[in-house]
Amino acid sequence: MLVNNNTQAVSTVQQIKRPDMDPANAAASALYSGALQAAQQSVTVPAAQKELDKAADRIDEAFAKTRVQLQTSAATSDVPATSATSGARAEFTDYMSKSPAERIREQLLKEQGLTEADVQNMSQEKQDAISKQVAERLKQQQEQQVAAKTAEPQAQTVKETLAAI
Repeated sequence: MLVNNNTQAVSTVQQIKRPDMDPANAAASALYSGALQAAQQSVTVPAAQKELDKAADRIDEAFAKTRVQLQTSAATSDVPATSATSGARAEFTDYMSKSPAERIREQLLKEQGLTEADVQNMSQEKQDAISKQVAERLKQQQEQQVAAKTAEPQAQTVKETLAAI
């Protein structure tokens, strides 16, 4: 005996019954439509459930990997830093402690293939020329920063206007 507790399927089965059908055809039609719906649901629901299970497994796997990475990094953080890491950190700290003018001067000398010792051995005119180039680049950099800051409010206004439309 086929028992279907799904109210939607029962209502669909009941809608299929027509008064002009004889009882045998009506019963056969109801059984056929109920069996068809049950077959469709049994095919689609497990497939969708399998996809949901796969997605849940992928999420669980990602969390597990993240947890292992965090545990590994916590365990290795107790170990003293290697010389390469501490060297890079010291170099970064040195660079960040310099003023913008010092950074620009360093970059300019590197572009020209010069060192501070080479600059000290140059004539005063050449040293002044290098200082002038550094001042020009610093001025350009400051102008770019000011232009970027003044352009940001305008860009924000444009974005807000477009969003309002």
